[in-house]
Amino acid sequence: METAGELPAGLDLSRILVEPPRDPTHGDMATNAAMVLAKDAAKKPREIADNLAARLASDPLIEAVAVAGPGFINLTLKPGVWLDELKTVLAAGLEYGRSGLGAGEPINVEYVSANPTGPMHVGHCRGAVFGDALANLLDFSGYRVTREYYINDAGAQVDVLASSAFLRYREALGQDIGEIPDGLYPGDYLKPVGEALASEHGDKLLKLPEAEWLPVVRSVAVTMMMAAIAEDLAALNVRHDVFFSERSLTAAKSAGDANLPADEVGRTIEGLREAGLVYEGRLPPPKGAPPEDWEDREQTLFRSTDFGDDVDRPLKKSDGSYTYFASDIAYHKSKIDRGFCDMIDVWGADHGGYIKRMQAAVAAVSGGKATLDVKVVQLVRLLRAGVPVKMSKRAGDFVTLREVVDEVGRDAVRFMMLYRKNDAVLDFDLAKVIEQSRENPVFYVQYGHARGQSVLRNAKEALSDLPDTPESRAKYLAKAALERLEHPGERALLKRLGQYPRVVEAAAASHEPHRIAFYLYDLASELHGHWTQGNQAPHLRFIILDDPTITAARLALVQGIVNVLASGLALLGVEAPQEMR
Repeated sequence: METAGELPAGLDLSRILVEPPRDPTHGDMATNAAMVLAKDAAKKPREIADNLAARLASDPLIEAVAVAGPGFINLTLKPGVWLDELKTVLAAGLEYGRSGLGAGEPINVEYVSANPTGPMHVGHCRGAVFGDALANLLDFSGYRVTREYYINDAGAQVDVLASSAFLRYREALGQDIGEIPDGLYPGDYLKPVGEALASEHGDKLLKLPEAEWLPVVRSVAVTMMMAAIAEDLAALNVRHDVFFSERSLTAAKSAGDANLPADEVGRTIEGLREAGLVYEGRLPPPKGAPPEDWEDREQTLFRSTDFGDDVDRPLKKSDGSYTYFASDIAYHKSKIDRGFCDMIDVWGADHGGYIKRMQAAVAAVSGGKATLDVKVVQLVRLLRAGVPVKMSKRAGDFVTLREVVDEVGRDAVRFMMLYRKNDAVLDFDLAKVIEQSRENPVFYVQYGHARGQSVLRNAKEALSDLPDTPESRAKYLAKAALERLEHPGERALLKRLGQYPRVVEAAAASHEPHRIAFYLYDLASELHGHWTQGNQAPHLRFIILDDPTITAARLALVQGIVNVLASGLALLGVEAPQEMR
């Protein structure tokens, strides 16, 4: 239309959406093109819509075009479009939906990053599953993904861990340690650390001052805690490519060893100072009653307000040590130095207030070239048959990730952790996630895949020459008389299948893997619904013994559904079972 002079050239087309309408009676696709172009084109939306509709009506793939309301355009595609798409599904197999959206660009996804001070709990579980599924999704969409874990092995919390482990070391040597003092970690999970220290050092550490035994105990405790965390993550089939140590950022400063890497935090601060983004100044007290630890003093501040933050942020504490924020800036700068201008951090619910300052820092240290998307994962409320579950046998005051996985299985945990948007609180009921019913989404989707596989196994009764392997079978079924798929339920399944690439791309672009879980449930629901219709009306069954032609066409549809269910479940890290009992 631009070249025909009906619309001015150079219009911004980025806000135009083409997607399935909410009401399927409105057609197969709908677009807001006329609505978003109207202002810049200085034309009424309806006028643009009528012109677009007239042009679209001549497209050989479009059966009908309708303009609705002030200028929405609804499109109905010809049936052949969906039949051709089924052939694409069959040819692509599990690769259907893979795209080049990311164009091979590197992207860093940092997730979990729990403090190495104890076993992972059910809250960490949600962030681990979300980050892993998002990484799968981005990889499937053409990005070059690095999965990263930031080890918070510097600061006060690991010194508390070391002190707690030292108590267990004394216990392992036979000393009566009494009650664990307040402020230390009381869980039994540190007993193996104490035993390992006793085995390696005997009673030698007891004879050393704290300044000498603390780094020894801290190193062993962090190493053993990270090994336990990696084991817990493996139970969820979660892996990372990079484990980055916070302590490595200040190794030279803390150790005084010139052979170690430079103090990267200090170097980062000085780089920002040279750019005029760090200064010495005072901050006003927080709004409301100032906290007890607030100090009215001159300090080293980062000009985060230059980048949209609410207040400038301190980089050093009163004792001269770096703030967590300063270390985080240096850490994200290291990602940029490693070639990542596209970064995603997955954080817990209590870190929402930290987002603005971190995005400001990334903009500052990258000169505006890098972007940071922070996905906040909300809390998990753990229930059993509707009753809250609060205590852990192992940790004492929380439920561990491993306990949940051991009770209900990895698939149930992964799917249900993704069956709600990440920023909404999730109720996870240990009883409901193992029910075999439609109300249990993971069962319903996996059962859909198993049911499809059962149909394909039983099809030999009608098609004795049907190949056994998925690849050969798909080639065989692609030659079927697909035009025989005329029933509204079959057409609905065809259209649902054809939406998969768009759903994958939208989920990757928005960093929202829950969209895949929702789509799979809808697809499985339509499959189960059509199966039920076949029980009531035998002519609708997938296998018609005296009609091999319609059977082959319907088996092609079933094979397509099986492919897409398996592909989507793989993105979520969930098994696609061949059968269920």
